[in-house]
Amino acid sequence: MLVGIDYGSNLAGTTVVACLDNNEFCFYSSVKKKSADSFLIETLTNLAVTKVFLDAPLSLPAVYANSENYKDYFFRECDRALKCMSPMFLGGLTARAMQLKSKLSAIDFVETYPAFHAKRLGLKNLGYKKSISEIPVVLLTIQREFSIALPKELPNWHYVDALLALLTAVRFEQGLHQVFGNAIEGEIIV
Repeated sequence: MLVGIDYGSNLAGTTVVACLDNNEFCFYSSVKKKSADSFLIETLTNLAVTKVFLDAPLSLPAVYANSENYKDYFFRECDRALKCMSPMFLGGLTARAMQLKSKLSAIDFVETYPAFHAKRLGLKNLGYKKSISEIPVVLLTIQREFSIALPKELPNWHYVDALLALLTAVRFEQGLHQVFGNAIEGEIIV
């Protein structure tokens, strides 16, 4: 089973898990005012997932590990390469993601960045994250990346981002992925 996650604020109800299992898509979403982290622990455990592609930083800049070769207190090499937000700016989300990875140590967590695919596929020009009514048009473009039919509609953009995280999992399985950053400081796979 391939899994991509759009990781949102803990109580906002915006965390979405996208799965591809036996050529079928399924989605799971956290509930507003309930812990997204508890939801993820339960969902990923019940699904017996072994690898997850997560849209959240899973490490800090290496300067915090007292690495003398690193001087940047704000960005990792992978963040600069992809023009991502700093894990430090994302603060609590970064800490939660690192804690989730620690709690679910039997699962291989891979950091991904759905915005890379949105840019690569030109989704912004199609209304990406503008209006929910644009989701079907965006899905048609994403469809070209998958060998099976996507859902024709999704409830919101968090589902689309989870699908784009899942796209990284598919690209990884096919050997089409790219790696940014380094193993010492942290890598983002797209």
